[in-house]
Amino acid sequence: MNLRRRDLLIATGVLLWLPRAASALPILPSLPRRLDMKNANTGESFNGPYRDKDGPIPSAVTDLAHFLRDHHANKEGPVCVPTLDLLADVMDAVGETKATILSAYRTKETNDMLRARYFGVAEKSQHLLGKALDVTFDGKLAKAEQAALKMKRGGVGWYPNSHFIHVDTGPVRRWEIDFTGADHELLGPMRPHHIYSFKEILARSRAEAWYEYLVRHHLAK
Repeated sequence: MNLRRRDLLIATGVLLWLPRAASALPILPSLPRRLDMKNANTGESFNGPYRDKDGPIPSAVTDLAHFLRDHHANKEGPVCVPTLDLLADVMDAVGETKATILSAYRTKETNDMLRARYFGVAEKSQHLLGKALDVTFDGKLAKAEQAALKMKRGGVGWYPNSHFIHVDTGPVRRWEIDFTGADHELLGPMRPHHIYSFKEILARSRAEAWYEYLVRHHLAK
């Protein structure tokens, strides 16, 4: 990598590059690498290359830091290039050309707020490190989840009822939550003054038991 470019990215505080063993690094099929993404929360888009033969493109990484920011706090975080590579590889594997980002970088304050409001938000989420993406596609979502699993480059969460997958470049692990919800809550926030049916109570109890299992076995993101 061009050292001046690398130094510039590190100095701006927007690049997170965590190399692993050579066998774990993705084989880049072609350069430059590019992504076409829309942020579901802000309506903003990113469409273009983010890496070329010299490494991450500084202007693109700056744009991505803003695009993937914590929209609740309006704060930018680190940009994890390996996570972008993982998303690009998953999209290539299933023939998807566009992705919709539901959640990316998250500040501790936002994560704590979500933990207080919603069931199922992990205390030590990979989102805090800028290493996780919750993403959906117009189609082939189940195939994308399977493709990500086969790559074994981090965590993969499958949320079929909420129609998204979680991918990160943390420890290799997998989980599946088939309850309704969004942004990592399993059943949504508790509703004041709502009289829950037996079916709803049973579903929530099962969700809580499943999530506790994930936490105990370090599977929850």
